[in-house]
Amino acid sequence: MRSRVVQLLASGQGLVRGTLSVRERTCGKSNCRCARGEKHASLYVVVSEDGKYKQICVSRSREADVRAWVAQYQQLQELIEAISKGYLAKLQNREE
Repeated sequence: MRSRVVQLLASGQGLVRGTLSVRERTCGKSNCRCARGEKHASLYVVVSEDGKYKQICVSRSREADVRAWVAQYQQLQELIEAISKGYLAKLQNREE
């Protein structure tokens, strides 16, 4: 697992700690498609910094990159958590 962490970090791909959120809204124009129920959708990355939430709008041209960065971070976090659990088990079993 540790080698996979090193591979992920060395790959040079981006990492973003955050959650993706899709927002749908209406613009208010009477002749727009959203007036018929087809709302405008926007993708945001939601990140907490210093106990406050920050929302960053993601352009359609960056959507694939940002989705990959968030997924990469989540994968890395899962690997680190698994490694930590292994060491906690050793500690509980009083192993060296």
